[in-house]
Amino acid sequence: MNGLPVASVLPVALPGNPTDRLSALFDAHHERLYRLARRLAPNADDALDLVQETFLKAARSPRAVPLGLTSEEAWLVRVLINIRRDQWRKAAVRKRHDSELNRSTSVDSDQEAVWMARATVWRALDMLTPRRRAVVVMHELEGLTISAIASLLGICAITVRWHLSVGRRDLARALRPQMGETNGNR
Repeated sequence: MNGLPVASVLPVALPGNPTDRLSALFDAHHERLYRLARRLAPNADDALDLVQETFLKAARSPRAVPLGLTSEEAWLVRVLINIRRDQWRKAAVRKRHDSELNRSTSVDSDQEAVWMARATVWRALDMLTPRRRAVVVMHELEGLTISAIASLLGICAITVRWHLSVGRRDLARALRPQMGETNGNR
């Protein structure tokens, strides 16, 4: 073929083979993503983890990644930023929760019971998958509607309802033995 190497004729990301496409995505974008991640993360290891999570998301849903160098990069950057934003939110919630627990050293038994219940619920929420936890928290704690959650997460309403149903069941299962221990101590 005119003496050109085959690689120079092929598109950067091959849509047919997901493994080749992911490899091409990584080769084309990992340096840019690492530079961005390094500015967002507190250290190099966390930045590498951000880049890895971004490409794991691409590997889990290769068809979600648009075609074209600019579109691919924009999608990957949005994913990386969303992952980091989720990490910031989680850290902020944990910090706020920890400060509430540590704020008062002398609490009466009612406040202590409330805090123990809250800690128990947080531990149970931590057992849920991230998406399911997000759906339960957005619906039950933040009061968002099913359609609002679907729009935010980019999934259909029936999927939100399913995650909510399974999440509630999993929470009930996780809390049942622990709540029995709490009630038995009174």
